[in-house]
Amino acid sequence: MILQDTEQTSSESNQTSFHQKIETRSVSRHPIKGPLTSLSTPIVASSTYLLEDTSHGANLCNSEPHLLQDTQSPYLYTRWGNPTTDVAAQAITSLEGGFGTIVTSSGMSAITSTLMGLLKTGDHAVVSSAAYGGTHELLTDILKRFGVSATFVDATNMQNYKDAIRPETRLLYGESPANPTMSLVDLQQLATLGKETNLMTIIDSTFASPYNQNPISFGIDVVIHSASKYLGGHSDIIAGSITCASELHYKQIHRTWKILGGCLSPFDSFLLIRGIKTLPIRVKQINHNAMIVASHLASHPRVIAVNYPGLPSHPQHDLAKKQMRGFGGMISFEVMHGKDGGKIFVERLKLISLAVSLGGVESLIEHAASMTHTMVDAEERRKAGISDGLLRLSVGLEDAQDLIQDLDQALA
Repeated sequence: MILQDTEQTSSESNQTSFHQKIETRSVSRHPIKGPLTSLSTPIVASSTYLLEDTSHGANLCNSEPHLLQDTQSPYLYTRWGNPTTDVAAQAITSLEGGFGTIVTSSGMSAITSTLMGLLKTGDHAVVSSAAYGGTHELLTDILKRFGVSATFVDATNMQNYKDAIRPETRLLYGESPANPTMSLVDLQQLATLGKETNLMTIIDSTFASPYNQNPISFGIDVVIHSASKYLGGHSDIIAGSITCASELHYKQIHRTWKILGGCLSPFDSFLLIRGIKTLPIRVKQINHNAMIVASHLASHPRVIAVNYPGLPSHPQHDLAKKQMRGFGGMISFEVMHGKDGGKIFVERLKLISLAVSLGGVESLIEHAASMTHTMVDAEERRKAGISDGLLRLSVGLEDAQDLIQDLDQALA
């Protein structure tokens, strides 16, 4: 990022302003010596930007950047756009492909901006029944109040999507891998169905990360991430992203996002950029660790079931090999004695932390029915394959044998 030199030097500025009162001088701007060519992306913490004249401001307010002169800043107000945030968006686009990316203040902000940007009163969506609890609540409560309806289906069978399509259906929504069942959506089939029926297709790809999967390459229209997870990677930011394959969908969602106000701060954008730089090396090791841990759990006599796409026993293992470069760090499994057994198990762990979220350098575990999916009706959870005793493990960068030792002592 390059900041150009200013016409007036700092010493000249100080001399000409010293006659002003101290109250004025204390809030005066001071120039940056340039050109400045920083290796790392600087944090541009300004909420607003100077305008050359009123026509400059009018062009920005009217969203007409094509009328700007080459020397004019494209920034008006950080809720609308920020240099640091734009770099984060560009970085994710380079990973996912497509036309462009919008970075948001959270994963739910990304989901909300996308669905509210693409749906209106009277519209209908077909959604995976294994969708994240927040997505389910948004559709069945918030958007339902505005006349948007949704049908939830088992997304492992594309015929279920087809059967649920109505004349008022506008989009098909899925998660792959799904939270927390680790079921998959056939990305190629979903994209094909969307094109055949002229419906938009959206995939929440948070569990995979761009290192393991790129839905746009299979024809999906919009890809969502909770960037708090693998993209950030250090459990220290809340962020989201929306990557669109086309300019049309980008503009539709961008307008809604801008009005809703879910912008990511420049400080969190900086941390997101830093996290993205180590995404490949982190996820590569996490993939390795998760395969070892999942294989061990699958052989343990006190574990009833293990859901991990990398295991040959996973019912969609062949599909995982087809559309994923790696199988990720997320494992769900069920221990003996149901809900009570699961609670006792997680509370006996010493190395693995009991906490929501995922995708960080440290391993985390949670009980889905009483934590992340507590807002989903029990019957709906059952239909989605989320049993009362299901546990979700996010494998981190610890040594795999240390993780296994902790799991074994808690299972003993």
